[in-house]
Amino acid sequence: MERLEPTRLVALLAHGEHGAVARFLSADQGLTAVYIRGARGRRLRPVLQIGNRIALDVAVRADGQLPVATAHLLTMNMAMMRGAAAMAMVELVCAMAGSLLPEAVPQPRLFAMADAIMEAASAGAGAAVLTEALVRLEVALLAELGIGLDLDRCAATGSRDDLAYVSPRSRQAVSRSAGAAWAQRLLPLPPFLLGGAGATAESLADGLRLTGHFLKRDALAGHKAQPRLLAARARTSALLFEQLVKDSAVD
Repeated sequence: MERLEPTRLVALLAHGEHGAVARFLSADQGLTAVYIRGARGRRLRPVLQIGNRIALDVAVRADGQLPVATAHLLTMNMAMMRGAAAMAMVELVCAMAGSLLPEAVPQPRLFAMADAIMEAASAGAGAAVLTEALVRLEVALLAELGIGLDLDRCAATGSRDDLAYVSPRSRQAVSRSAGAAWAQRLLPLPPFLLGGAGATAESLADGLRLTGHFLKRDALAGHKAQPRLLAARARTSALLFEQLVKDSAVD
């Protein structure tokens, strides 16, 4: 028996009369698929909710057989108590992790980022905080998938100064002066991704547009989950910006 802790439940699929195949994300094991007996029973149903923080006792079986696990609740996902945008955020992060990450590859960075987003959503963090965190998570996800953005220097001049755009073809940064003539064809590079000024509504929209372009073109091209993930992302983005307007009105 192996203890895996903490994990986040990212996907659950009914299997058999009472059980389910569940996918969990953890730092040490990355994406892990296990079978859980009685997963749809009254006792385990509240434990096995998407986004919950869970400890697993995993019984390793022979090669080719799905491990059987026992789940123990650590922290309940409370995002549903914080509004539609917070819950949509948790569901999107889980869906992306469960659909795009390879199994059994350690994910210390991505798990830490996903875990922090879910904690923030559960705690009622503002839409600006959640949106910036989502953009940063998507940048990290692209890198993990081997299609990362090169934001260190200008693709045309090699300069590290005044980077303002990203080439939609090469994923490389472009400086303001080098990209001025082609600005309409380039993707805006939000300053917050370079450690610059704090995120604004405009730069957050630019960030989502930037990562969304490469997720759609590269990460999700031909993927069976593409329609579902793109629809979930569009819905989450809309809810976040709706909440962002409300948060701004209160401030």
